[in-house]
Amino acid sequence: MDDIRCGSCGRKLGEGIYTHLSIKCPRCGVLNNLRAMSPTSERPGVPFVENSNGKSYRALDRRQTPSGRPSS
Repeated sequence: MDDIRCGSCGRKLGEGIYTHLSIKCPRCGVLNNLRAMSPTSERPGVPFVENSNGKSYRALDRRQTPSGRPSS
């Protein structure tokens, strides 16, 4: 579990796991709005594929023609 602290004075406000939390600090009166970090929007890496000529390319980036050249 994570400590939840005031962003202004550093007072510990609680501990736990949260997705969205709004809490007012009793010491300094600041309203703390906390959100869990969202997962990255990157997609995982695309594997390299080897064609019949022995050349490798990214499977979804380019489509290879039989001549081994990428198509437009």
